[in-house]
Amino acid sequence: MAVAPGVSAATGQPVRILMLGDSLTSGHGLIKGGSLPDRLQEALQKAAPGSQVLNAGVSGDTTAGGRSRLAWSLVAQSDALIVALGANDGLRGLAPEQTYANLNAILSAAKKAGLPVLLAGMRAPPNLGPEYGDAFNAVFPRLAAEHNVALYPFLLENVVARPELNQDDGIHPNPKGVAVIVNNMLPFVLKLIEQAGQ
Repeated sequence: MAVAPGVSAATGQPVRILMLGDSLTSGHGLIKGGSLPDRLQEALQKAAPGSQVLNAGVSGDTTAGGRSRLAWSLVAQSDALIVALGANDGLRGLAPEQTYANLNAILSAAKKAGLPVLLAGMRAPPNLGPEYGDAFNAVFPRLAAEHNVALYPFLLENVVARPELNQDDGIHPNPKGVAVIVNNMLPFVLKLIEQAGQ
C-alpha cells in the first residue's frame, strides 16, 4: 500500500529529520519560527507533508560540541540526520584534523543507528589563508565519500558575503537569506526523506 510522502513505509509514522548544527541552525537573531529547520518544515508541507524537522542547533557549537551531544540527540528517535556543523571550527581556526575526527564520529554513530545522513559542507574564512582553507574545505567531501552519504556542498551557498541576505553581523542569514538556503537545500532534503521513508 502506498504511503504519503514524508511518512515512513515501515512504521506509518512521520519521518523525523534531526538537524544538528550551531547558530545557523538554532535561529540566531531570527524571530521564533524563523530558523532554518522551521522554514524547511514549512517548505516540506507541500512536497512531503508528513515529515518533521527537529531543531538540534546550539549557538556557538563546534563539531566537538555536536559530537558530545549526539547520543542525547539520537534519543529523540529521529529517522534521518542533517549535519550542519563546522562554521565555528573554521571561525576559530581549529585544526581541520579535529573537524574531520569529530564529524567522522558523528557520521559513524548515525550509520550505527541506521540513519540516512545529509552532510552540509562549510568553508573556512578567507582570512585564514589558502593552505588552511584548502585543508578545511576538503574535510566535507572526503567524509561524504568515505561514509557514502549525501553532501550539500556549502550551507551558505549564494548567501555568504551578500549584505542584503545577512544580519548586521555579516555572518548569520536574515529571513531572506534563510529562504535562499531552504530553496537550495530542499531537493537534497527531499531525497533524504525518501531514503528515511523506505
